[in-house]
Amino acid sequence: MRRIRLTTAEQEHLEDIFKTPHDRRLRDRCQAVLMASRGRKRQTIAQDLGVHRTTVRLWLQHYHERGVEGLQIQWAPGQPRRIPETLGPTIQAWVKAGPTGCGLDRANWTYEELATYVYQTTGIAVKRTAMRDFCQRHDIRPYRPTYRYLRGNPEEQRVARDELAALKKTRVAKSAGVSLPQASRDMMLDHGESADAGSVADGGSPGPAAALARP
Repeated sequence: MRRIRLTTAEQEHLEDIFKTPHDRRLRDRCQAVLMASRGRKRQTIAQDLGVHRTTVRLWLQHYHERGVEGLQIQWAPGQPRRIPETLGPTIQAWVKAGPTGCGLDRANWTYEELATYVYQTTGIAVKRTAMRDFCQRHDIRPYRPTYRYLRGNPEEQRVARDELAALKKTRVAKSAGVSLPQASRDMMLDHGESADAGSVADGGSPGPAAALARP
């Protein structure tokens, strides 16, 4: 391999790249080229950077062939995603409609159930993790509450309180051994005592509560 000779512009370019990137691997590659241009041996460069001598040789070879571009990190494309990105709006519509809107007998979606429904409708078999990653990329939240809070009706609440109070008095009367008619008369006396007293004081006839109270 021929020796690397850098011009002033090439050296300054490599030094700028060495100072700016956050990827340590690219910094090591630039540093290896700079060290080689100063006459350092590949074995020494490998020891200083903590890599194998063959790795340094490949870095220098790539720089000879393609320049700075040959030092860039080449990422593997990886396995393609199983769920097409174009399916995002469709899945989002499923989540908004809920399982019942898709003809399923369940309350809420889960990642497993969404993956199963995708397989049933499109024939694409995916796992829970793949379905979760897809939903996160498209900002889809399958866990949607099916309940909502309603403001209480004051009149209905008042009627419910009166019925509860009457039920409590009936239970107290039963536990005390008082018959139901007697408990009813006591309740009528509680509610009508003041009104009957006022009628008698005004010279009127006594009301039904007062009549019941007579011996």
